[in-house]
Amino acid sequence: MFYDVTFVRLDPMSAPCEPRATAPAPAPPPPAPPVPSATATASAPAARRPALDWRIRFAGLSLIWGFSFLLIKVGTEGYAPFQVTFGRLLAGTAVLVAAMAMRRERLPRSTRTWGHLTVAALLLNALPFSLFAYAELTIPSTLAGICNATSPLWGMVLSVVALSEDRPTRRRVAGLGVGFLGVLTVLGAWQGFSGLDLPGTGMALLASFCYPVGWIYVRRTLAGTGSSTLALTGSQLCLATAQLAVVTPLFTSAPTTFPLLPTLCVLALGALGTGLAVLLQYGLVQEVGPTTAQMVTYFIPVIATAAGVALLGEQLSWNTPVGALIVLVGAALTQSRPRRGAASTPTSPPTPEGSLPAAPPPTEHAGRGPRPPQP
Repeated sequence: MFYDVTFVRLDPMSAPCEPRATAPAPAPPPPAPPVPSATATASAPAARRPALDWRIRFAGLSLIWGFSFLLIKVGTEGYAPFQVTFGRLLAGTAVLVAAMAMRRERLPRSTRTWGHLTVAALLLNALPFSLFAYAELTIPSTLAGICNATSPLWGMVLSVVALSEDRPTRRRVAGLGVGFLGVLTVLGAWQGFSGLDLPGTGMALLASFCYPVGWIYVRRTLAGTGSSTLALTGSQLCLATAQLAVVTPLFTSAPTTFPLLPTLCVLALGALGTGLAVLLQYGLVQEVGPTTAQMVTYFIPVIATAAGVALLGEQLSWNTPVGALIVLVGAALTQSRPRRGAASTPTSPPTPEGSLPAAPPPTEHAGRGPRPPQP
């Protein structure tokens, strides 16, 4: 065995030598990412895709909300208006509570959030539902459906006043004028509103006015709470049901009979129009966005009119469909936005009869307010 020996001469009078800089050792290469095994790949959850195409669900939502006015009309033939509202809220709440349980949604924990949800439940559920039920005691379901189509018009006016980011444009102002011209056409203003039940029509218009008021309130108070849309909407429905549970016994007596057809209509109105429709709308907003989802509003009066004439034998004069068409044109104009390279946001969410706008998930709309929540 051989060793190499190196002799070093030391000079005691010299300064100590500084160590020579040496090149740092190269860093080891990063480890290669592990290749997933066949077992891990098989166990990874696949992306869940809706079973039905969004167009089919869009058509189903339009039919459900369009027929809701017929269901209210038949329901009021066997029950008092407050009882119809309480029954639909109870059935709708049962559907949403079941959906929340299946998805393991957590209820809001903040007392402040529950306080705002109580106001939202009054403005978006208890009050408009009851107003439509009382209105249809004296007006046809076709007229109630057309009055509901004025919600975007009210929403445009209120958003300009209450929301600083909404500024009127010429097109939107023109749409507002066209829309209210359509309302006057529907009501037959040139005839002095003859043959028209003014209190019933006024309650239907007031009900449609409640939706944008409630939406603006929700947008200002419940956006960014940290709770999901489903949790907020389900909680809101629970509160609305509790409100009607207190109010109904004060103004009505307990029903002595339960007629089959009105009972089925009230249950369908709640389970489908207030429960299933909310889940359909929520899925559509997530998949195709609020702008496309809100187009359902323009199909509802058409379906409500066709259902009332075909199934209930309601009379229809020429000014009703013509005025309804003018209202829809005006409503579409009020929803228009200038194109600036970004996706536009509608002035108001879909607000068909019984809709439940609620605050969006915080990761989706960044506090921009509700997107449907909401019959």
